Amino acid sequence: MENLTSKQKVILIIVGIIVLSMFILYIRTQSRWLYTESSMEEEIENPIDKKIETDTQIGKIKVHITGAIKEEGVVELEEGDRIQDAIEKAGGLTDDANLLDVNLAYQLKDGQKIYIPRILDAENIETVETTNGEGIIIEEVKEVYESNKEIININTATKSDLEKLSGIGTETAQKIIEYRQNNGEFKKIEDIKNVSGIGEAKFENIKNNITV
Repeated sequence: MENLTSKQKVILIIVGIIVLSMFILYIRTQSRWLYTESSMEEEIENPIDKKIETDTQIGKIKVHITGAIKEEGVVELEEGDRIQDAIEKAGGLTDDANLLDVNLAYQLKDGQKIYIPRILDAENIETVETTNGEGIIIEEVKEVYESNKEIININTATKSDLEKLSGIGTETAQKIIEYRQNNGEFKKIEDIKNVSGIGEAKFENIKNNITV
């Protein structure tokens, strides 16, 4: 440096300033680029995060609805939905629906099973009960249905008549008729337990609605 002229020293200083300025500019440019890229990633991710948060806040539940509705099965609802909403999701009520003891405003929870009773229906299905003591199916209501249901003579009933009994489907109804044909008339209602597929539990469900 001592051998350099004043002019050369000035030139070196200017070059050093230029190099230093370019280095500082480069650092600043890189910082801005990184900041911009990070902001873009956040903008891309935020809508998804917000959607996930929204879905979580809304919440979905599923309930199983059967009975006097047009489409039996599992329906998806939102948290806070009522029995009325479940019925609408299931396509609405059938003509034989009996809403006498159904609280349509009952708020549902995930995993519940709903049974919408039919007129003259006495199926023993566990269902949700309303907070005010009224239920979709409760023992008192079930007894009313039992008392209103016609009495079936198992010795003379047709296949369609037998299918009206709680828990008796097409196959079992046919077995009752075949048993009758092969063994003669039933002597007492308890004899129906001799038919394949009718055990003690099923007999208890139908004993008040059959005669010989």
